[in-house]
Amino acid sequence: MSLPSFQAAVVVEKVGGPEVLEHRTDYPVPTPGEGQVLVKNTVSGINFIDTYFRTGLYPSSKPEVLGREAAGAIVALGPNTDKYQLKVGDRVVWLGPSAYAEYTAVSAAKAINIPHGLSEEIAAASFMSGLTAITLTQETYEVQKDDWVLLHAAAGGVGILLAQVLKYLGANIIATTGGKEKVALVKRLGIDHAIDYRSEEGKDWVKLVKEITNGNGVDVVFDSVGKDTWEGGLEVIKRKGTIVWFGNSSGPVPPLPLPRLSAKCIKIARPSLLGYIETREELEYYCNQLFRLLTSEKVKVQIHNIYPLTKVRQAHQDLEGRKTTGKLLLNVST
Repeated sequence: MSLPSFQAAVVVEKVGGPEVLEHRTDYPVPTPGEGQVLVKNTVSGINFIDTYFRTGLYPSSKPEVLGREAAGAIVALGPNTDKYQLKVGDRVVWLGPSAYAEYTAVSAAKAINIPHGLSEEIAAASFMSGLTAITLTQETYEVQKDDWVLLHAAAGGVGILLAQVLKYLGANIIATTGGKEKVALVKRLGIDHAIDYRSEEGKDWVKLVKEITNGNGVDVVFDSVGKDTWEGGLEVIKRKGTIVWFGNSSGPVPPLPLPRLSAKCIKIARPSLLGYIETREELEYYCNQLFRLLTSEKVKVQIHNIYPLTKVRQAHQDLEGRKTTGKLLLNVST
């Protein structure tokens, strides 16, 4: 098929706020290199990690096209991609850089065929978030039936899927979120203990968690908030419990003295999804689990909004302003 020379993309020339997100229509369409496929994207996922690269919290070379996941169709194959059994026309969901664009040259090793019956929107909305939820509950801390779990940001893109995975595993879940609407959403997921940290009572969520657990505390904390919640996590974790910090939506966890962990023999983890899916075999293993949960409707995706590419600044403002529930997507197709 004939491919254009230029495309629409969101380019960041320098670090900063949403104002540095530049929508361009003259960005070159890449040629797939060694081990790459060229994907014409339909939708791109918006994740908090994108704001970290935009602001410089996570260093990266500029200029760059933001975005770390998308779904679409393969339109060209680069050299040495045969072993991945991908072909032109395949619908795929993928992980990698430069997703806020119509076309991306993607590592074939990180592109997976979308199962029949799943839309590209659902695939993109669940991919990074869903894989994060599954690997956190299997590798970072293996959740057992009846474990007590504290889940922060339960109405976010990862939080909604993580809550459902925890429910599927039979955990006792205490979820925190901000606002009555988000609390209602979390309760619709079947979570019995939902705390509105914006309410007068919920501001002291540490006290509430202790009351719910009869003073015993929780077995594990899954915390993507960071700066605002890390100290409370140390208070509510039980002896020999595990705290998992996997995000920084309020800012990073500051350096802490290790002796703070010793009294309760606390274990701390700071995982990264890519570290769990480094090999093709690992990626396929966890993707198969995710797709089974989605197709069996054990886990359902909540899409907050699909923004046009021209509204990417608004999408980032909404995400950082905690005005959203579930996943945000960009419509990058033309």
